[in-house]
Amino acid sequence: MSTVIDLHVHTTKGSKDSKLSPYTMVEEAKRLGIEGICITEHDEPWDPGEFDNFAKKHDLLLIRGVEVDTDMGHVLVFGLDTYVSGIDRMDELKKIVDRNDGFMITAHPFRGLYESRPIYLYPDGMNIPKTVGDAAKHKVFDLVDAVEVANGGTVESENRFALKVAQQLGRYKTGGSDAHSVNGLGRCVTVFQDQICSEKAFIEALKSGRYYPAVGLKGQKLTEYK
Repeated sequence: MSTVIDLHVHTTKGSKDSKLSPYTMVEEAKRLGIEGICITEHDEPWDPGEFDNFAKKHDLLLIRGVEVDTDMGHVLVFGLDTYVSGIDRMDELKKIVDRNDGFMITAHPFRGLYESRPIYLYPDGMNIPKTVGDAAKHKVFDLVDAVEVANGGTVESENRFALKVAQQLGRYKTGGSDAHSVNGLGRCVTVFQDQICSEKAFIEALKSGRYYPAVGLKGQKLTEYK
């Protein structure tokens, strides 16, 4: 039995740029048939107690995560209880996440590549890759556990480029809407081949690799992104 989870969502509770309230998020997820949501606020995860109280009120799998702004772009992190000084440096974040038996996903790694705007992986504007092979050499791919290849807030050409890089490297691939509003929720998701009922099971499933990125849920034509 599979489980459809949106791995990348921001709410008004912890992301200043979001217009999506936690309660509206839950209602829309149920309407769309999403079975799980990862709330990945910017830099600071929800308080564990407050999150548990909110999650218990809803018949929906809710996972607490965080999107960390690092020196190697944005990274979705699961298994981290609170913000820790130094995690804006990717090397330090890797040590802390490994220590907590967590999981890291590089988020929208090539956003900006074809849009003439800053690219998170190349903040100095230097050595911007022209080929998939060049892009695959970036150190971030040695440090993360998976690559977000289907991101609802990123243009198709840049998602495709990320997909090709992940394929060349043989890395796990995920999808997430990166929703900041009700309209964005579910635009990209991840389909797990097993039933996921808890955060612990979710992280174990991430490490198993038994999942794939998918699109088309909002149009009721869910298909693997490949």
